[in-house]
Amino acid sequence: MTAAAPWAHPTDKGAPPSPALDDLDALYEAYHRQALGVAYRIVSDASEAEEVVQEAFLAIWRAGHTYDPTRGSARTWLLTLVRNRAIDVMRTRQRRPVRPLDDALEAADATDVHAQATTNVDSEAASEAMGALPTEQREAVELAYFGGLSHGEIASRLDLPIGTVKGRIRLGLDRLRSALGVPRNPSARRA
Repeated sequence: MTAAAPWAHPTDKGAPPSPALDDLDALYEAYHRQALGVAYRIVSDASEAEEVVQEAFLAIWRAGHTYDPTRGSARTWLLTLVRNRAIDVMRTRQRRPVRPLDDALEAADATDVHAQATTNVDSEAASEAMGALPTEQREAVELAYFGGLSHGEIASRLDLPIGTVKGRIRLGLDRLRSALGVPRNPSARRA
């Protein structure tokens, strides 16, 4: 393994130093379980979740130089890549429905990837923080980050103006950030 990554970030409290981009094996070992958990939560299919994670790590291998440590931690960057790719898979699935496999095929190993992934994520703190959000903010955040819906799709589903949806998501994320002790990056751009 190479030296500690130049992309380690102070918000990775208590975590071991992030592996360097050129040490993809160590990077995979450090974050693949969390990445699988995020992908599985969005696509609800173990094989698609694994493919999403593989694509994200391939993107890091090809374009790791695009990581900017001033915008957040390596973990956040990676999990955002995974989340965005999982949302892309969901949107593709909506345009092109998946055909079921033939029942005569044997089932694969019944290992519960989601359960394994969630045991390696600090889900208890995140669940408590999500539970403490006001219902309107929690619903908007869940639809955006776990449901993979766009702001417009959330507005349609909840029958709300898009500005209200964006505001609820922003306020919810601010409260989550505060509850989880993640400092706000003052140089980050606001959308």
